[in-house]
Amino acid sequence: MTVETDEELKRLQAIGRICAAALRKMLAAAAPGMTTRELDEIGRSYLESQGAQSAPEVMYQFPGATCISVAPVIAHGVPGKYVLQRGDLIHIDVSAEKDGYFADTGASMQVAEGSKEVTALLDATKATLKKTLAAAKAGTLISELGRTMQSEAHKRGYNTIAQLASHGIGRKLHEYPSDVLNVPNPRDKRVLTEGLVLALEPFLTAGSGRITEERDGWSLRTTDRSIAAQFEHTIVVTQGKPIILT
Repeated sequence: MTVETDEELKRLQAIGRICAAALRKMLAAAAPGMTTRELDEIGRSYLESQGAQSAPEVMYQFPGATCISVAPVIAHGVPGKYVLQRGDLIHIDVSAEKDGYFADTGASMQVAEGSKEVTALLDATKATLKKTLAAAKAGTLISELGRTMQSEAHKRGYNTIAQLASHGIGRKLHEYPSDVLNVPNPRDKRVLTEGLVLALEPFLTAGSGRITEERDGWSLRTTDRSIAAQFEHTIVVTQGKPIILT
């Protein structure tokens, strides 16, 4: 969607704050011995307390309030009986709806540990998101976002995951523009416009950058089982710095 009124921006900011707070609560609670379902319930409880509902449940009948992926799964992990272990690299994705508006945010973390290998990947992915946010200005080609992601990842010794993409958001979880790729696409001539709402989510990996779907029909893991990370914000595009909603 494109923000056209102050009221629309206010509503987007409200659901953005809710998603961000739910994510923070889940990241802080994640600990060895907890199941991913228990962690998911923390997110669900907070969303419901704020009058919001899980976007993946509403839009796609996803079997969980949030997506919790344990490496080598990098996206759309289904909460369940898996018990978190010390050193697990996990990815939490929180998207929700309130009053007809959607926001989406996510982050990766290592449970109760901070190995140099994982810390370096997390730092690189955060830096890539920061660079991409700075590049997301009105008038910029959408393909430049993918170029920025890939360039920053390569500079730090990683690949991006080409099969995963950022996307438009606002009145639905996934809107125009779809397929905002994590790699440059010279055929994509679409341009960012002022007020456009985007969920930007670079995915970085130490491996080849290819993924495959698990048997549950949801979870996506790296084909070579290499570690990967993701950080995500929902933003509103402006002529200068974006408005970060999450």
